[in-house]
Amino acid sequence: MSASHWGSPSASKRALLIHGLTMSSQSWEGIAQLLVAEGFFVVAPNLLGHAWRRSTDYRVSTLAEDLRPYFAMDTSYDVIIGHSLGGLVTLSLFPFLPKTKETTVILVDPPLERTGEQFKKSQNRFLKEIEDAKTVDEHMAEHPAWSRGNSLLRALGVHMCDRTVVEGIFEHNTPWSFSGLLKNIPPHVKISLLASDPERGGVCHLEHIPRNVKTNVFIGIGHWIQYECLGAIMDEVPLPRAKL
Repeated sequence: MSASHWGSPSASKRALLIHGLTMSSQSWEGIAQLLVAEGFFVVAPNLLGHAWRRSTDYRVSTLAEDLRPYFAMDTSYDVIIGHSLGGLVTLSLFPFLPKTKETTVILVDPPLERTGEQFKKSQNRFLKEIEDAKTVDEHMAEHPAWSRGNSLLRALGVHMCDRTVVEGIFEHNTPWSFSGLLKNIPPHVKISLLASDPERGGVCHLEHIPRNVKTNVFIGIGHWIQYECLGAIMDEVPLPRAKL
């Protein structure tokens, strides 16, 4: 299996981190290190189409099914975090979760719904991102809150993806509508949704989120919450002490 790991496999707590489109498992480095410091063993898979992985089927349900081996032999996780596309994949993992264990799920600015215009705009933006890949310095200039390490990981994710993957993700998920996945949350799943500022590129909008889903909107924070506001994510992780 293609994945990054942090911490000791014998740790008492486990976390699964699911990256977004044109990213890779390594993009979770910052959050992973914080989780390891709190006693977690952290696993971050590379989704199909990323980190040189290839497929002919890029439906969100297929991306989730590809992760089934991470739940083999009754493997469970205390925390699952999904960013952007990874948030939609995370929602599709619910059937794999054991019913006898509470799992904390943190969705980071998932694009639950896209209108036709938004869909086309997003598709073109990602295709341009692949064709005209930014350098590390260009990422830093565009996102002053990012560290050089974050910018490097962002550039690496794009480098290990290609336009056929982006085309497949959009073509195989038409129409783009996933808010229904939030309607029947299992009782053993404790879910939190972190939405970015729409004025800063946030793609998750309140009108698509059921009222019973705990939601925090971060004004002034862009789509990449895991790069710009790590504490917001860690605040949702159940820890045996005061929150960070």
